Amino acid sequence: MIEGSCLCGAVRFALSSKPTAMGTCHCSRCRKAGASTIVFVKKEDLIWRQGREHVALYRPDSPYKYGRCFCRHCGTSLGEILSEENSFPIAANALDTEAGLRNRFHEFVSEKPDWYEICDDAPQSGGHPSS
Repeated sequence: MIEGSCLCGAVRFALSSKPTAMGTCHCSRCRKAGASTIVFVKKEDLIWRQGREHVALYRPDSPYKYGRCFCRHCGTSLGEILSEENSFPIAANALDTEAGLRNRFHEFVSEKPDWYEICDDAPQSGGHPSS
């Protein structure tokens, strides 16, 4: 079981299975949300321990379609944890237990700031990865 939470502990969840992948997004939206490294989880693996009601959802204006969730008390970024999709990304920073994964890709490196240096050998793409 992989446990997760926000900074203040109001939101707690678990994953019954290891996430399917880990990646880092360098787009300006993910950087602003404070959660560029994400793990992909299956909807059926997410178990709410407490505090689902403390999760707020920021809905962006068009053309963006993906909302960003965060704890309404401490602001911890939680990725798309309220998604109804079968698989969705959550912020790796919200995991309390090791996920047993390594970064598999870097996306939107065309938006990466000059001060950030990528220090692994994971494949890089200017936008979304092709696979």
